Amino acid sequence: MSGVEKYVYRFGAGKAEGEAGMKNLLGGKGANLAEMAKMELPVPPGFTITTEVCTAFYRDGGKYPQGLSAQVDAAIAEVGEAVGAKFGDAERPLLVSVRSGARVSMPGMMDTVLNLGLNDATVEGLARRAGDRRFAYDSYRRFIHMYSDVVLGVEHHRFEDILGEIKDERGLSGDTELTADDWLIVLKRYKACVESETGKPFPQDVSEQLWGAIGAVFKSWMSARAVTYRKLHGISGDWGTAVTVQVMVFGNLGETSATGVAFTRNPSTGDKALYGEFLVNAQGEDVVAGIRTPQNITEAARIEAGSDAPSLEALMPATFRQLVETFARLEKHYRDMQDLEFTIQDGRLWMLQTRSGKRTAKAALKIAADMVAEGLIGKEEAIRRIDPASLDQLLHPTLDPKARREIIGQGLPASPGAASGAIVFDSDEADRLKTAGQRVILVRIETSPEDIHGMHAAEGILTTRGGMTSHAAVVARGMGKPCVSGVGGIRVDYATATLHAAGITMKKGETVTIDGSTGQVMKGEVPTIKPELSGDFATIMGWADGMRRMKVRANAETPLDARAARDFGAEGIGLCRTEHMFFDADRIVAVREMILAENEAGRRAALAKILPMQRQDFVSLFEIMAGLPVTIRLLDPPLHEFLPHSDAEIAEVAAALKTDAKTLRDRVAELHEFNPMLGHRGVRLAVSYPEIAEMQARAIFEAATEVGRRTGLPPVPEVMVPLVAARAELDIVRQRIVAVAEQVAKETGTKIDYLIGTMIELPRAALRAGDIAQSAEFFSFGTNDLTQTTFGISRDDSARFLGEYTAKGIFKTDPFVSLDTEGVGELVKLATERGRAARPGLKLGICGEHGGDPASIAFCEGVGLDYVSCSPYRVPIARLAAAQAAISSTK
Repeated sequence: MSGVEKYVYRFGAGKAEGEAGMKNLLGGKGANLAEMAKMELPVPPGFTITTEVCTAFYRDGGKYPQGLSAQVDAAIAEVGEAVGAKFGDAERPLLVSVRSGARVSMPGMMDTVLNLGLNDATVEGLARRAGDRRFAYDSYRRFIHMYSDVVLGVEHHRFEDILGEIKDERGLSGDTELTADDWLIVLKRYKACVESETGKPFPQDVSEQLWGAIGAVFKSWMSARAVTYRKLHGISGDWGTAVTVQVMVFGNLGETSATGVAFTRNPSTGDKALYGEFLVNAQGEDVVAGIRTPQNITEAARIEAGSDAPSLEALMPATFRQLVETFARLEKHYRDMQDLEFTIQDGRLWMLQTRSGKRTAKAALKIAADMVAEGLIGKEEAIRRIDPASLDQLLHPTLDPKARREIIGQGLPASPGAASGAIVFDSDEADRLKTAGQRVILVRIETSPEDIHGMHAAEGILTTRGGMTSHAAVVARGMGKPCVSGVGGIRVDYATATLHAAGITMKKGETVTIDGSTGQVMKGEVPTIKPELSGDFATIMGWADGMRRMKVRANAETPLDARAARDFGAEGIGLCRTEHMFFDADRIVAVREMILAENEAGRRAALAKILPMQRQDFVSLFEIMAGLPVTIRLLDPPLHEFLPHSDAEIAEVAAALKTDAKTLRDRVAELHEFNPMLGHRGVRLAVSYPEIAEMQARAIFEAATEVGRRTGLPPVPEVMVPLVAARAELDIVRQRIVAVAEQVAKETGTKIDYLIGTMIELPRAALRAGDIAQSAEFFSFGTNDLTQTTFGISRDDSARFLGEYTAKGIFKTDPFVSLDTEGVGELVKLATERGRAARPGLKLGICGEHGGDPASIAFCEGVGLDYVSCSPYRVPIARLAAAQAAISSTK
């Protein structure tokens, strides 16, 4: 090994060359197998090929680094010696599994091969050693099926069809009814199929098999489904996957053997109770693939599910007790809820995997709060563990318990939440309809990793097969999508695009509702209710609020949004878009009168009609915010946005305004702009038509005075002038605002405190921030427009190519979703430094969509902003992300 880089790390028999902290090198699976081996838990021996090999594989055009082959040969020989077997030996054959393992869990997204090492000779050796020909041939047919699908590219259904034909010929319904001689016939047809499809016999050289499987796992890192999953979950494509090669243990050796998947706590609710499923006389893929409906591990879970199938606790009590003890050790060791895979071979327990389990937001909150109470973790650790974006799951409606429900099926509550939508049976169609703006429910017999895009597009997922740990269930929980699985009473017919349930037939396009919390499936759309946030949510958010430095405000201009924001813990309004108020039906006529007026006097007359309505808008917001800061942006969009454009609309509006259509059409043409985003808007309107800014300022100050007198909690309004590029612009408008404030104070006898600031949304404003800060008392970074003007990209049109840009690595993420810290972020940082140098104590915030994005919030903490502002429903996400950012900044 001298002078050759180490690419292979061994584990097993109570020792290991790796450990849990080496996930970046060994992947989560390899690192945790090494850790369990060191803990002297029953782990089949094996070795892990590092992620560095995957990186080299793609860098060097599919070639492996020098020295890898020798290291793998040595490791496979050592593993064989440890179990008294030899790779390729006809008498004592060593069989292995070959599995992927990235540094973070990507369930079902990459490839696995089991029973590798079987060929026409070794299968007979396995039969003799096991004393069971049927088991040996069953294992061989599984290997041919899986290897041919994963490595040779023979479609999965070809083998399913052959197996179905043979069962039909013999009048059998289940795989377990086939005899050893039946499996021999299956094997013969499988091998003939492979040769027909590939032009070559199925490989008999075990070394060729091994390298074929290793290459397939590495190639699956860049499969379409894996790339999609990484994109959805923000996982870097540069990380690569490790490959773990491990001695096979068999859960399909008879009635004293089994395989299962379990969680140390309930991943849906967070309850501290063993949660999982198993199958007797089966291999691991049978559980997660959902082909057979699994059994409950605990007796309590079996009773709750109303299942007649015996639990593991009842079938194998001694092994069950060992399993419970092992699970408890692992949870205490890792100080987190664990997701485990195990196999029982002839009554002996083997651990195949442990990892931190994926969980719903509700479960994450409960587990974190409970583990703090149990003394396993501290409050900071609890805060760090919760994905802020996952809180979105808690902030949306659930089914109204009082609503009428026409239940057509009952399945397993695989992922909580409720959703209604049009039935679709195909993932591509789900994706297409989502793009067209339609809500859909993806209905499948069972999902596979190829369905990832359809699952993402759907409001919810319904499967007729599979259990609580099936692919559909695990992926849906990770996405925060409702899922009902194992609905045995529903029959799906792909050919006719129909589902049959409870004596009715539903077609593609008809509406169905699923409740992932109860497992119910309902015909039609069922009403929903607003979620309640309390208990563990309140506990965790209270801890987060005590740890964060930045304040969290909301973008809101209606009383409904403002109340929702307060309910979610907003500490004020960071952006009130006044133009949204102008579109209300009771004032749009007056707004149009103002635009059509031929002189200032006419405009002021129309604005006088708007004033009381605008004042009442602000009164409502100030009262709801009860003394908290409210930032009000003066009118921003160009005036033509308030005018009609089609001939029919122009005629209708002209009649309402008692003017002729030609006059209105001429004014629309006069105001037309070729690039309105960079046109006559924002501060430019206030410079050209100061009477608009004056009316809005009067409405703000009169409302603040009224609320202060009425409540004793005078608000401190923050008047924000948008789209400023030069201090001179701001000075002109500022002078008008101050004059109005003094006039209102004189009229009412009450002087109120207020701030005048600007939105930094142009690169020039960021560059000239030191100068602008001489006149501005606060900056609010409008990163939506700042991103547009920095990149020269229209947000409304960018969807056509941004996906391609992120796929090709030009952009790491969509810059309108997560702040571009290198370019736009540099302008924010520069403006912050120059602004505060000119005005120490300058209040700084962000009010674009980035204000609710956890990664952008972390950047804001690093720059030293005072607050972030986001949509009301993202306020809890921002509160938690701000706490995590504050914790990280002190480490």
